[in-house]
Amino acid sequence: MRPRIASVPRLTSLPPLALAGGALAVGAGGLYLAGLMLTGGEIDSGTTVRGVEIGGLSRAEAVRKLERHLGAAGARELPVKVGDRTGTVDPRRAGLSFDVGETVDRAARTGADPVSVIAEFFRSGGDIEPVVRLDEDKARAALGDLAEGLDQKVRDGAVAFDDGRVEQVAPRTGYALDVNGAVGPLRSSFLRGDTRSVTPLPARETRPKVTADEVRRAMRTFAEPAMSAPVTLTAGGKRFTVGQAVLGEHLAMRPDGGGRLRPELDTKGLRDDPAVAGPLEDVTTTAENARLRPDGDKAVIAEDARVGQEVTDKALGKAVLPLLTRSGADRSGEVAVHRTQPEITRENAAELGLTEKMSSFTVHFEPAEYRTKNIGRAVELINGSLVRPDETWSFNRTVGERTEANGFVEGIIILNDQFTKASGGGVSAVATTVYNALFFAGVKPVEHGAHSFYIERYPEGREATVAWGSLDLRFTNDSGKAIYIQAESTDTSVTVSFLGTRKYDEIKSVKGPRTEVKKPEKKVSDDKECVPQTPLEGFDVTVERVFYDDGREVKREPFRTHYTPRDEIVCE
Repeated sequence: MRPRIASVPRLTSLPPLALAGGALAVGAGGLYLAGLMLTGGEIDSGTTVRGVEIGGLSRAEAVRKLERHLGAAGARELPVKVGDRTGTVDPRRAGLSFDVGETVDRAARTGADPVSVIAEFFRSGGDIEPVVRLDEDKARAALGDLAEGLDQKVRDGAVAFDDGRVEQVAPRTGYALDVNGAVGPLRSSFLRGDTRSVTPLPARETRPKVTADEVRRAMRTFAEPAMSAPVTLTAGGKRFTVGQAVLGEHLAMRPDGGGRLRPELDTKGLRDDPAVAGPLEDVTTTAENARLRPDGDKAVIAEDARVGQEVTDKALGKAVLPLLTRSGADRSGEVAVHRTQPEITRENAAELGLTEKMSSFTVHFEPAEYRTKNIGRAVELINGSLVRPDETWSFNRTVGERTEANGFVEGIIILNDQFTKASGGGVSAVATTVYNALFFAGVKPVEHGAHSFYIERYPEGREATVAWGSLDLRFTNDSGKAIYIQAESTDTSVTVSFLGTRKYDEIKSVKGPRTEVKKPEKKVSDDKECVPQTPLEGFDVTVERVFYDDGREVKREPFRTHYTPRDEIVCE
């Protein structure tokens, strides 16, 4: 009997889908293995950053390569533009930089899983945009610095006159960098890396109000005709010519609210210019008040008033401006001369209340050349002063600073409780005389000060001194009528009279005894400017001003004065 052989099952065909799946698996596995072998680095082949090839490199290799190339590119200054002005920005100072590590991470494969590897096998890398880091605070600071150099102020069109010529100034648009708005464009410029092109930055624009067309109109209709020839003026029969250089010195064209240029003449400057002031001096006279003097208890006219004449700034401008746009003989004109009236005349003296002598006082002094000069000059400046009701009169304002230019010379004054030399020495005699005149006129003293030590030629407690810039002699006219101050001097005396209307019948002075008496000291000085000084005790004294009306006392006013000792000074 033959042995039985087991039957083997017959192999039947697999379904087509199963066969395809198996083939795909085998193919994918092959692709995965091939991908791992062919792309042995971490960066896709064909990957570039700003034109730098990093495909097939490891991360570390790519970082090193990009640091070399992007580092150099990131240090190049960026050309920018604000309006029509150009400049550059250092990206490092502006807080701009490339993050190389982050850029490489962006370019690298996401992983080694089969899906990622197979996907990378079928694509090339392409160009990757570098990652930019921006410190906005630094960027704004750098842009702020840039604005200081590139911002442009708006400039209106203008017309200028120079030495008889006319020039036009072109208008200019203003630009102010928008710092916050410029951060984005600056970052984009850095990212592009094109240092050959200029990046416009956003800016606020301000257009000029006076346009180029307006400048041309002003030149044509006024400026050029104004400088075409001199003008000829006649004032009070005096004929004179004013040239273009002088006219241009005081001429301008200024914009009005609508951007239109209009001519403007500095009439005061033109009036004071020697080319005009000289000729006008011949036709100008100052009005002079009537001169008054006391005659017993009355005030009488010693000299009649005189009417003056002048050319005002307004009259000069009214004559000159219309001539500037004319030509030929039409550039000649007449300047009006105005009469000026005096304040005091024979006719209005009584109306002002200048009818009687209110007070008069005289101070005597030892003759000295400097006293004659300085006292005479102060008297000249004070004489004829008119103080209207409720006005305050000032010695310093009336006389002015005691300088050589004002007509004063060096003399003896008191400084730091001893005699010394200075310009204007001796005018305290005038101040004392004025003080006594106002004292007995009964008007209100506002400011006065006595000498630091007593001087024998003056009444105790009823004297005054002045110092420019620190001590004045002032009074307010509270008499109700005007006061005329009449002053005169000789080589040994000065007299001041107040003429007006007496408010009180009589005013007397009552002096009290000396108190707080203090003995002087003796001092020796080798100063070459030393002035010898005799000794005199110091003391306090009170003087009362007593007012009488209708024969009876009305009121009293005390005036207290402190005098320091006058030390003896011996000069060696």
